[in-house]
Amino acid sequence: MPRAGIAAMAMVPDGPAIAVLMATYNGAAHLAEQLDSIAGQTLPPRWLVVSDDGSSDATLAIVAGFASQRRGITVTVLRGPGQGAAANFLHLLAHVPAGADFAALSDQDDVWLPAKLADGVALLAATNLPTLLGARTLVCDENLQAAHPSPLWRRPFGFGHALVQSFAGGNTMMLNRGAIALAAEAATEAGQVVMHDWWLYQIIAGAGGRVVFDARPQLYYRQHGANQIGANRGPIAKLHRLRVLLRGDFRRWNGINLRALRASAHRLTPENRAILQGFAQLRDLPLWRRIAQFRRLGLYRQGPAGTVSLWLAVALGRL
Repeated sequence: MPRAGIAAMAMVPDGPAIAVLMATYNGAAHLAEQLDSIAGQTLPPRWLVVSDDGSSDATLAIVAGFASQRRGITVTVLRGPGQGAAANFLHLLAHVPAGADFAALSDQDDVWLPAKLADGVALLAATNLPTLLGARTLVCDENLQAAHPSPLWRRPFGFGHALVQSFAGGNTMMLNRGAIALAAEAATEAGQVVMHDWWLYQIIAGAGGRVVFDARPQLYYRQHGANQIGANRGPIAKLHRLRVLLRGDFRRWNGINLRALRASAHRLTPENRAILQGFAQLRDLPLWRRIAQFRRLGLYRQGPAGTVSLWLAVALGRL
């Protein structure tokens, strides 16, 4: 149920109707900058829907202050499920305003570049298929300094990739109307998911939707001690990913994802249902049969390090 519904719209903006979905939890340190960057978009949103997971700092006061000052954006605050970021974003997907043509996911501590929403709409408007958009970011420190672009992926995107790797940060993602409807319906079936962005990629690609990657960085991705998920860059991050793989976390995550996708298997294309079934089977096959099944399914990750780690997971039975 809404904790507060704060109407701040004095006029309805022209153009496509965009809803920004923001999950918050004790984000007061950087929230005002993010809200300012949303309000400063060249194509501003019509709605901001905030789901707060029980903040004890000034987060809600900052949102209320924003709502009272920004005309043209309707702000609604929801009580979050209190089960972490992934559950909070799935909760938001069930509360997209009925008239929204597009939805953009937002973290509480980034800074968007001014054309983020306009560029996203231009890419999403090219098709009526359910479409998920992700983009590169400018990874930076807490003060928005030392910025460098996130990796530019070269291989295509699809279900065989989505099963073993996400393609973009959830803080960059946008959905068109078809993808909003698909995700909202599937979210009621999913139960627990590892991360909302990975699950969105899996369900939309699996259902035969389009996945679009914008090679232009669209936001400053702030790295600080309170990040739930960091940028996964550099040798320390690679060592961490190796430890995650060796101790079985990657296999556990895949098990969670499989349960969520099986609950929505009726939404997948026949080809992708077969890939999902084959992926579930190969995880428990003997080594040589596991390798053969892996090759047959065409699973892959982006980048040399990702490819090596995937093969290692297959060889060690950690998939």
